[in-house]
Amino acid sequence: MTTTVTRTFQAWRTGAGADPRRDERTASILGLALGVSFTICFLTGIYSHLAQHPPSWFTLPASPAGLYRVTQGLHVATGIATIPLLLAKLWAVFPHLLQLPPVRSVPHLLERLSLLPLVGGAVFQLFSGTANIFLWYPLPFFFPAAHHWVAWIVMGAMAVHLGAKIPVVRRALSSTWAGPADHDAPRLLDEPFDGDPDAGRDRRRFLVLVGSSAALLTAVTVGQTVRPLQRLALLAPRRPDVGPQGFPVNKTAAEAGVGPEDRAAYRLVVTGAVATELELTLDDLRAMPQHEATLPIACVEGWSASKRWRGVRLADLLALAGAATGAAVTVRSMEGEGLYAQSDVNGTQATAPDTLLALQVEGEDLHPDHGAPARLIAPNRPGVMQTKWVDRVEVR
Repeated sequence: MTTTVTRTFQAWRTGAGADPRRDERTASILGLALGVSFTICFLTGIYSHLAQHPPSWFTLPASPAGLYRVTQGLHVATGIATIPLLLAKLWAVFPHLLQLPPVRSVPHLLERLSLLPLVGGAVFQLFSGTANIFLWYPLPFFFPAAHHWVAWIVMGAMAVHLGAKIPVVRRALSSTWAGPADHDAPRLLDEPFDGDPDAGRDRRRFLVLVGSSAALLTAVTVGQTVRPLQRLALLAPRRPDVGPQGFPVNKTAAEAGVGPEDRAAYRLVVTGAVATELELTLDDLRAMPQHEATLPIACVEGWSASKRWRGVRLADLLALAGAATGAAVTVRSMEGEGLYAQSDVNGTQATAPDTLLALQVEGEDLHPDHGAPARLIAPNRPGVMQTKWVDRVEVR
């Protein structure tokens, strides 16, 4: 029994009876698909990081209003689609790691070394990103920072890996490809299938299965942000039309420690670099000119919902207080403490006509869990920065 297993393992490792689903062409196609999906994830993730943690050289624009909704929805959708692509790629190339000698050249050594951060980082990114969608944080890391920096490591390793594999990919994807150039080299991914009509068919079936799995996973989750697919969102952790007033809540008023007594004693203070400090009651806010705007709540977990909001323009409040035109502000929440109990609003967004301290949504007073008495709602902004229970505006 042991001898049979050993012979089977040796035959598998050296390529005897090789599988077209594990040849160069299959590995190259899956590699390119992963390269595209990871690149989209990386670019949209960088935009999300800049939006939430803007450096001095970056100003989050106020238009288009739904830009963050699109980029973050794309980020989560491509991340989910990448899961079956990565599993298929690892399955296809795993026997290649068992070939001897383990290192055949300098490019091959670079390729092997790049696999540690590439595969390890990719698995970490997909696991932690999926956990974040479900608001589950089992790892002892601050998710945004870890996810951001590991993304750079993965992309660097991918660049090294791709550089080492370019000749292989070009040969494998050539229309005249029929196997390796050197049939005496150790084989598995390079196993030729000339003259075997079933080989190409088996490869295509495998790739269709992988592609269909990625498409299906995306379809049953992306409905949390793509309205026409809402009914298909069977695996989405939240539906964009379920919750108080018809959309989800990530943190309730009770969880934030904002009770009825806080709302009853509500005052909005406008302070800082202003000519006149303001202290306004809810009735004072209601007496000011009211404006409406249709804007999305777009959360980093990938869900979004577009709603009709009504309230006081932030620009009107700043003008009433005598703030300088284009001044930036910090809005603070009655929540008091918490990672997102405050957020900065740059001058571009503060002066945008659709940036509101919303008092109503869809014609109703805000539900406490949606930030009553007043919440910030502004165009092209992550949901965690649409601060709820706002009671203080500090002008800088």
